[in-house]
Amino acid sequence: MDKIKLEIVGLSYSQTQSGAYALVLSEVGGKRRLPIIIGGFEAQAIAIELEKMTPTRPLTHDLFKSFAVSFNVTVREVVIYNLQEGIFYAKIVCEKEGQVSDIDARTSDAIALAVRFNCPIYTFESILSSAGILSDEFMDDMDDLEETETEENEFQRMSKEELETAIQEAIDNEDYERASLLRDEINKRG
Repeated sequence: MDKIKLEIVGLSYSQTQSGAYALVLSEVGGKRRLPIIIGGFEAQAIAIELEKMTPTRPLTHDLFKSFAVSFNVTVREVVIYNLQEGIFYAKIVCEKEGQVSDIDARTSDAIALAVRFNCPIYTFESILSSAGILSDEFMDDMDDLEETETEENEFQRMSKEELETAIQEAIDNEDYERASLLRDEINKRG
């Protein structure tokens, strides 16, 4: 069975589940998106790494990476290999001294590690065909979601200096989700 490479294309607050986030993966070279509902902590861990922020204290996934690197373990890839009753199953494929091991993991944790190790994320056709959606449908849904984001409207009224101060305050308070949104607003302005 051929693996299909995925890339992260979005991370936003879930309108369907309180306190949850939608992590959106896209097939490389294709039009399908794979939305996965994840917890706030994992969303924060992924966003911090994607935005290249440095938390004041290492997060769990950073600790895992430091531990793995210290013992010469590399993460080769993450594979989302199953979907049962709406739950995605993933494995982390690791290597140490030529020996390859698969480690079962929650998909959100596996992806948080994938971004830290800069390794590819894969899935299979069976998962994309059952849980994937076409990008046109997804973009319509994302447009609706963005219209309801009131925090982003607040950021649009802030000056660049206010945004930079707010980012530092958010990082100091370990509110990495807010810091990520503030960084997005600064990046929009160029």
